[in-house]
Amino acid sequence: MPEPRKPKIIFVTGGVMSGLGKGVTSSSIAKLLQHTGLKVTCAKIDPYLNVDAGTMNPLIHGEVFVTDDGGETDMDLGTYERFLDQNLSSDHNITTGQIYLEVITRERKGDFLGGCVQIIPNITDTIKKKIIDLANKSKVDVLIVECGGTVGDIEGLPFLESFRHIRNQEGLHNTLFVHVTLAPTLDAVGEQKTKPTQHSVQELRRIGIQPDILVIRSQTSLLQESKEKISLFANIPVSNVISNKDAKSIYAVPQILESEGIVDPICEHLNLGVRNLRWDSWPKISMSFLNTIDEVSVVMVGKYVSLTDSYVSVNEALEHAAAEKGFTSRVDWVDAEKFEKRASTTRLLSKYDAMIIPGGFGARGSEGKMVAANFARKNDMPYLGLCFGFQLAIVSFARYACNLSEANSSELESKTPHPVIDLLPEQKGIKNMGATMRLGGIDVDIVEDTLAYKLYNSSQIRERHRHRYEFNQKYIDQFRTNGMIFSGSSDNGKRMEILEIPSHPFFVAVQYHPEFLSRPGFPEPVFRGLVSAAMNRRKSRIHRPA
Repeated sequence: MPEPRKPKIIFVTGGVMSGLGKGVTSSSIAKLLQHTGLKVTCAKIDPYLNVDAGTMNPLIHGEVFVTDDGGETDMDLGTYERFLDQNLSSDHNITTGQIYLEVITRERKGDFLGGCVQIIPNITDTIKKKIIDLANKSKVDVLIVECGGTVGDIEGLPFLESFRHIRNQEGLHNTLFVHVTLAPTLDAVGEQKTKPTQHSVQELRRIGIQPDILVIRSQTSLLQESKEKISLFANIPVSNVISNKDAKSIYAVPQILESEGIVDPICEHLNLGVRNLRWDSWPKISMSFLNTIDEVSVVMVGKYVSLTDSYVSVNEALEHAAAEKGFTSRVDWVDAEKFEKRASTTRLLSKYDAMIIPGGFGARGSEGKMVAANFARKNDMPYLGLCFGFQLAIVSFARYACNLSEANSSELESKTPHPVIDLLPEQKGIKNMGATMRLGGIDVDIVEDTLAYKLYNSSQIRERHRHRYEFNQKYIDQFRTNGMIFSGSSDNGKRMEILEIPSHPFFVAVQYHPEFLSRPGFPEPVFRGLVSAAMNRRKSRIHRPA
């Protein structure tokens, strides 16, 4: 009986500058290989010392993406899941913190038998083992490993060294290096500059890695002259210099890379044979983000408004839902603190078709979010609250509809006489912040004959959570009396998960994070419901008599 074929490993590195879209490039390559019939998955290397992304500020790092098994991971895992329509685990995000914690723990236990613990081989061997184990455990044909940061960053060196070791260990035709760089165009002369790519490749070579394929980001398609110059100085065939120009939608990138011929050199190098692409519905899905007839405007009221990556999954979920209807979504981010300074400024919300209050933590901006939620409720504006937005919608309703003027969350005011949002019992006494929340996928039961049931068309769903506080059910009768119902719960009714106001066109909030499960072509149902309600509001406003 022949031995099973070893998983192939593709390493994706980046040069010149951060933010070039290595995550989209990795996902697009994975999507292309997936459509040739191969089983593919992705992993992200993050060279920071944090064990995971759970304690990191979204303004610095972007959103924390939560996996079904409760991992608090880099937001690129969300990109992988959306492209591949695949649920990943916390094992798919490897950080320096995880590696060093494992090695130091083993050293303290005496596992190294008194030996000197060093970067090479102890750290690099641990990195190699994690990557190889993930490839084998996933039972894939190809594992794509994206390395965060840029070549030359000191914190990334142990990972790049490990990649070099893996190539020597696994063999030339079981590994492939894809390097993503930039070819900027200077406005003054209008010329594509290849020198940044040349220097980036030289830096990679100094580490001992010769890239096999270069993916060059640029504003417009890379000129043949530029490709030939890069080929010459980077010592790779010109056919392996792939142009990746700016696209209107990230979901068009797989087709851009395919048109550049990236599949053939990958399959040839990895001895995968000649493989034909079978696109299925992907071209139609990707085109839906381009062929739009109108837009819906959504106001996002939050406190991480200066960095759109803070809410990247929410933005993508909105785009998925809008594209399905032939629309695009225009999102404006408004700082919630604006409404705390002058409540009258809520009038600026009237011009939008819908409102979202996303997840978050802490007191800053919370009062403004409650004012905004109340505006949406009183003015029949479609509203979707996510996690913290669910909790603040409850506090807002308690104050303005139930006449509990001092109601609050005990997270925000520990001495409130009406803690309508209170700490989860199992959270009491916890001091460490990392990986201690209610995390991951949890089954949610939905009440029939409710809007939630209509949206999901199911009595049970599974959604991802990340919170410490919950609705205090001592107040549930007061809420029902005043017009708010809870249409979803978990843990045999112990925890409320979905709220809605039946008399309102669309006022829905959820304790979980539905944005993490939305996929292009398959929008998460509450986002689909919000966009439909927003379209109805838009139509009524357009056709309203002057």
